[in-house]
Amino acid sequence: MITIVETELPIEAVTRAAASSLGGAAGGLVTFVGTVRDNSQGRTIEYLEYSAYKPMAEAEMRRIADEVRTRWGLPCAISHRLGRLRIGEASIVVAVAAPHRKEAFDACHWAVDEVKARVPIWKKEVATDGYWWVEDPLAAPPRVAQASSL
Repeated sequence: MITIVETELPIEAVTRAAASSLGGAAGGLVTFVGTVRDNSQGRTIEYLEYSAYKPMAEAEMRRIADEVRTRWGLPCAISHRLGRLRIGEASIVVAVAAPHRKEAFDACHWAVDEVKARVPIWKKEVATDGYWWVEDPLAAPPRVAQASSL
């Protein structure tokens, strides 16, 4: 299951999709849910906005899930949300099922990192003192625009 949605993420459906692919052989199921936090780089966040070119983003997410199958032999399901998200709302869910927990944790961790690095989904952080598009939050401080220009 690979989806990009503009409503609440189907967390249970993504988890079921990964687990059902292994049938009764799933001894471990790891689900990562990324949520919107209220701060970033020392600033108070009001909300986030995600946008994407959906066909390209879905294709890249599919490639990542296929790579999990190739590298670990495990099913992987991914869903990402677009649009405006409030603090606490889920923005991404990645689920991997495996006979044992270690492989499920390793594959899920890798898949989440790959989604963030490779999938063309853009995030705008809107703070109390402005907004910025997130490229690589570890690379440099954000460029802040005045909130009045929203």
